[in-house]
Amino acid sequence: MGIDPGTNIMGYGLIHHKGSSAEILSLGVVQLNKYSNQALKLKKIFERTLALIDEYQPDELAIEAPFYGKNVQSMLKLGRAQGVAMASALYRSIPIFEYSPKKIKQSITGNGNASKEQVAAMLINFFSIQQPPKYLDATDGLAVAVCHYFQKSTETTKDNYSGWKQYISKNPDRIK
Repeated sequence: MGIDPGTNIMGYGLIHHKGSSAEILSLGVVQLNKYSNQALKLKKIFERTLALIDEYQPDELAIEAPFYGKNVQSMLKLGRAQGVAMASALYRSIPIFEYSPKKIKQSITGNGNASKEQVAAMLINFFSIQQPPKYLDATDGLAVAVCHYFQKSTETTKDNYSGWKQYISKNPDRIK
C-alpha cells in the first residue's frame, strides 16, 4: 500500500504483486478540503487509512517521507498527516517504509525531478490504465507503492555468493 499524504487530498494506491508482475487493487484519494478543522482532517486520515488496511490487508505500507519546504506551517501540517497515516498502519502491526519524493520519482520515471504529470503518464502506461484518475494525488499514492515494489524486487533479486561453488549451485544453467 502506498500513501501520498496531504492535508487537503491524500492519495493512495494498493498493488498486488506475484513474482515479477504487479496489478492495481485500488487507486484513489481521500478528500479532506471539506473539513475546516485540522484535527478532524487528521481523524479522517486515520479512519480512511485504517479502513483501506482492513479492506485490502496489505503486507506493508510505503509512504512519502517528509520533505523540506519554506513554509513551516505547511510542513508541520503535512508531518501530522504523515504521522497519522503511519499510526494507522502501526495500529494494525504493518511495517512502514518511507521514500523521499526524489526516490519515488526516480524509480518511476528515471528522473528524480520529474513532474507529477510525468509520473502519472509512466504509471498509466505501466499498468495500461484505461481511465486516468481525476487527481494526480491518486497516481502519486500509486507511485509510492510501485517504488516500494521496485525496491523490494531489487533487494530480493540481488544475489550474494560466498564463492564459485555457491554460484554454480544456484545457476546450473550457466555452466556448459
